[in-house]
Amino acid sequence: MIVRSLQEARRGRRRIVSDGWESTRLLLESDKMGFSFHITTIYRNAELHLHYQNHLESVYCISGYGEIKNEEDGQVYPIQPGTIYLLDKNDKHILYGHTEMEMACVFNPPLHGTEVHNESGAYELVAEKITD
Repeated sequence: MIVRSLQEARRGRRRIVSDGWESTRLLLESDKMGFSFHITTIYRNAELHLHYQNHLESVYCISGYGEIKNEEDGQVYPIQPGTIYLLDKNDKHILYGHTEMEMACVFNPPLHGTEVHNESGAYELVAEKITD
């Protein structure tokens, strides 16, 4: 059994801060569950150009407001508490944070721990592992 608290994880190496966002990685590849689980904060006025070429992701909005734009067809979808979006086709997208948004994110394959977005907006498949 694995038990972790968000507050404790935020004080350690599991909290990753980058441009426009921060993510606390509660479950990682080293936990051997087959996916990773993160609580991610998208900062107010963030505009994130993302393209997870190596991962599938599901995102559930806990709080805040924003939009996601599918770059393939130009469709824009509102994000608010209770909204889930699924990047089931490695969708290239833009995420807009109109307010600060708290999101619950699941990645498959799981992240190792220290990943930040590369120049194309993706996470690499290999990164420094966090184990604890």
